[in-house]
Amino acid sequence: MPTKVEKDTVTGTDTTGHEWDGIKELNTPLPRWWINVFYATVIWAIGYYVVYPAIPGLNSHTDGLWDWTARKQLATQMEAVQADRAQWMDKLASTPLDQIPQNAALMEFAVAGGRAAFADNCAPCHGSGGAGGPGYPNLLDDDWLWGGTLDDIHTTVTHGVRWSADADTRVTEMPRFGIDGILDKNQINDAAEFVLSLSGGGSDKYGAERGQQVFAENCAACHGESGQGTPELGAPRLADAIWLYGGDKESVVQSITGARAGVMPAWAGRLDEATIRQLAIYVHSQGGGE
Repeated sequence: MPTKVEKDTVTGTDTTGHEWDGIKELNTPLPRWWINVFYATVIWAIGYYVVYPAIPGLNSHTDGLWDWTARKQLATQMEAVQADRAQWMDKLASTPLDQIPQNAALMEFAVAGGRAAFADNCAPCHGSGGAGGPGYPNLLDDDWLWGGTLDDIHTTVTHGVRWSADADTRVTEMPRFGIDGILDKNQINDAAEFVLSLSGGGSDKYGAERGQQVFAENCAACHGESGQGTPELGAPRLADAIWLYGGDKESVVQSITGARAGVMPAWAGRLDEATIRQLAIYVHSQGGGE
């Protein structure tokens, strides 16, 4: 209960008049510096309310004397960035594709922009580093379904692969030799043994010998007599150890039986020409381009 204010005999400080279980509360004043800082923050807060957007209303807020917001500052900064970037993008779009690598500054800009565009649009399938995976081509090696020159890559990125909405998309169809009854299981098995033998694989020498004839009659027209592939047709090279859908016998048999038909979007219309060029240049620069 409140008691009368008195002087504490130990500290010489007045009490507040409150007492709990014989313990009296001292009325110790706050330090002067603390009081001054508090008043300063009050003044600062009032000034902040005046110059910055701060007071909410029913539908908006006060704009403040300085009419400043972080959104407006960001918009101004982005406009400056876009203005600086636009001149490079225009130059990138107007320079012949094969001449871009000869311009060091333009090439640096293209690769940097292509890296960002790749991460946003291509990495979900080809991987963040372009190493691909089962069914998704590795873009770091020198094995290309449709050719690895700048022009080839640019065409593939622009029109996609088997993309029905683009009339100029890359299209090739591998027969379903098993499903459509073109070859029987023994022929498919022998053809798989021959295909594996082209890259030093396989386990049935005699099957591979029989499969060579099957391959010559059914596969060589697209893949080449020695399995070297035909980029113009999108027919992969079979004479190396690089496999898109797996290089074990089961995977090869499955490919011959039911064929493969991967799809890649056409980026024309989704991305502007300059960005598509950046992507082509970036992919080509990763070491696998021809």
